[in-house]
Amino acid sequence: MKTVAVIPAYNEEKRLAAAVKDAAKFVDAVVVIDDCSRDRTAQIALSAGAYVLPHLINRGQGAALQTGTEFALQKLSADIVVHFDADGQMMGEDIPNMIKPIADGKFDVVLGSRFKGKKSNMPFSRKITIRLALLFTILMSGMRLSDTHNGFRALSREAASKIKIKMNRMAHASEILDLIQAKKLRYTEVPVKIKYTEDTLDKGQSFFSGFAILKDYFKGKFFDEV
Repeated sequence: MKTVAVIPAYNEEKRLAAAVKDAAKFVDAVVVIDDCSRDRTAQIALSAGAYVLPHLINRGQGAALQTGTEFALQKLSADIVVHFDADGQMMGEDIPNMIKPIADGKFDVVLGSRFKGKKSNMPFSRKITIRLALLFTILMSGMRLSDTHNGFRALSREAASKIKIKMNRMAHASEILDLIQAKKLRYTEVPVKIKYTEDTLDKGQSFFSGFAILKDYFKGKFFDEV
């Protein structure tokens, strides 16, 4: 089965090469979506051996994932699509365990979980934010997960074809969960390790940024696309 990693990237020239090379050890191809970066993200991705798809304007992570997923399905004939981060937080060594339930034909979607066995150096404040996000997920989609919104996921070809991301920015993570339920896709969670550094914590979502994500989510769900 052909597995393709899709990596959205915005101004990630310092960390991207390592992420691409790490993922590439466990997949057949890597696709980087350069979301209108102002640095050498595109050149770094090409040098690291990835396919590079440019966005001419900054559209957000959700839009980048949709662009990359469509390319993986249509141009690379992917059987499994893995969503992977550009900042080095995710471990390529977790990819085999992420794709196995799909390759075995047991599940359509595999979601990475930071709370199912593997320890991480996650700050306490981030844990609180995630717990609130889990409660929101239960209320909105009915899915009882151990983790949410870490972005590490694997999709079968069928699932990737059915999940059309319309929320361009960070609200896409909740939208994907809604679509898993709506499309009646079989899903499971697999333990993953997320490595936090000072740089990635500064860049990541905070408790307060969650309000902006909520606004985008409700706008996209009930009014229009964001």
